[in-house]
Amino acid sequence: MEYQELIAQAVKTKEFAYVPYSNFRVGAALLTTSGRIYTGCNIENAGFSATNCAERTAVFKAVSEGEREFEAIVINGDNHDYLPPCGVCRQVLAEFCDPDTFQVIFAKNQQDYRIMTLGELLPEAFRPENLKSKKQTETS
Repeated sequence: MEYQELIAQAVKTKEFAYVPYSNFRVGAALLTTSGRIYTGCNIENAGFSATNCAERTAVFKAVSEGEREFEAIVINGDNHDYLPPCGVCRQVLAEFCDPDTFQVIFAKNQQDYRIMTLGELLPEAFRPENLKSKKQTETS
């Protein structure tokens, strides 16, 4: 699959990042199985724990509009290198995305990018099915 449009959207969205503390912009573009693209940028906060990454911004926008099935996400940052998602973002992706098929694309630019599955990035993830008790699983 070609990811040129998705990469372009991530790069463009990076321009909207609010980063007065780190000055490190990140843009993300999330592709749903319905074909829609949701973008996100990082949004910093003086209380650093309230900062939100670009990837989570894109996922939360999509979920808040009813989307629950995703195919791929592109991540592009100011460092001009491959930029993988942080651990918290990986966990959020694990909530909604199939570890074997969901593609995570780290894009330096439109010509230079790497692709990994979510399962490769976060093996043995804690997933929604881990919350089901043995009894719930047996009756399902």
